[in-house]
Amino acid sequence: MRGAWLWPAFFALTAVDGVLITELPPYEGTPPGLAGGVLMAGFANLFLLAVVAPFAGRALRRRRPDLPRPIAYDYGGTALILALAVVILVAGIAHRPAAADERDEAAAVFTAVRAYVVAHEPEWEDGLDGVDVRVYAPDVYRACVPGPDPRRWLCLWVDTDRGGARVTPDDSMVPDRTATSP
Repeated sequence: MRGAWLWPAFFALTAVDGVLITELPPYEGTPPGLAGGVLMAGFANLFLLAVVAPFAGRALRRRRPDLPRPIAYDYGGTALILALAVVILVAGIAHRPAAADERDEAAAVFTAVRAYVVAHEPEWEDGLDGVDVRVYAPDVYRACVPGPDPRRWLCLWVDTDRGGARVTPDDSMVPDRTATSP
């Protein structure tokens, strides 16, 4: 039973990897929920076990010929899924400043839209909770505020490139997505 670490480590590290992917995402964009993170981690770990672990087991048996094949596979697979957990953790920590910048930029966009609406278009204030924002280029966003008529939205271009956010009204009153419900 000395070599029986693979499957307990698989289940434990899949759960840990799922939490890491959700709480400390190592990539741009919105992280998945906990279930999505666990699924991503599970598929990655299964890929390692199915494709890479046999090679790791063979390499380990070359260095230690006294190990039986299943034990070498077990050790190699366990080391691989542990290494993946470390890579996800390190990548998440390394990506943390970029994720914080994304959150700060999103906050700047919403703050600029709110300030513009309050100052220039107060009749649209009721829709500020439903703002739809799309990224068009780095530091360029289009934010649309819903109004009482679901077919007419107040759309604004927000440029966050130069220190503060600069807001420019868009002549189009159609949001980027089709609004089918009020």
